[in-house]
Amino acid sequence: MKLPTRKLIVCSLLAVTLFSFRDTHRTVSRRFFHPSPEGDIYVLVIKSNYELQLFDKAGWYATYPAVFGSKSLDDKMVMGDRKTPEGTYHIASKRPHEKWNKIMDLDYPTAADIAKFNDRKVQGLIPKDARVGDGIAIHGTWPHDEHAVDAYQMWTNGCVSLKNEDMDEVYRMAPVGTKVIIQH
Repeated sequence: MKLPTRKLIVCSLLAVTLFSFRDTHRTVSRRFFHPSPEGDIYVLVIKSNYELQLFDKAGWYATYPAVFGSKSLDDKMVMGDRKTPEGTYHIASKRPHEKWNKIMDLDYPTAADIAKFNDRKVQGLIPKDARVGDGIAIHGTWPHDEHAVDAYQMWTNGCVSLKNEDMDEVYRMAPVGTKVIIQH
């Protein structure tokens, strides 16, 4: 074996070893020089990026890592499919939660969700006896279980889950009535 080839193999093995032990801790990114959002805010959940973004009057404010229910990331079809719905919602209520730190309930299903659900029934995409479901929210994780978000574990029944420290921050900034847009 020639020396350059041996160096290439050793360097390749070293690189693979270093990258296999990288930190998988997903962190928040936020706009500099602004300790809190300014003016009205809204929330954008991008399922394909596994993130929840917060916007204020100046634009993007922060991005938080998030996870959902189903690994497919498809739009919710029926009650019990563990999929996160796509559409425009509002925070309907907020409260501490005995299992998931804090919770912000969304106004799912909206009239648009019910219309979409009924159209899918007519098209035969879902069973005629299926139900639309309810109880979609943004919430934290089980105590000491933030690694579920870092590991992209899809564990909810269709809700959006954040790390508890991130949920504390979003909960503080997003009042009842805040617009929440969920997209693929």
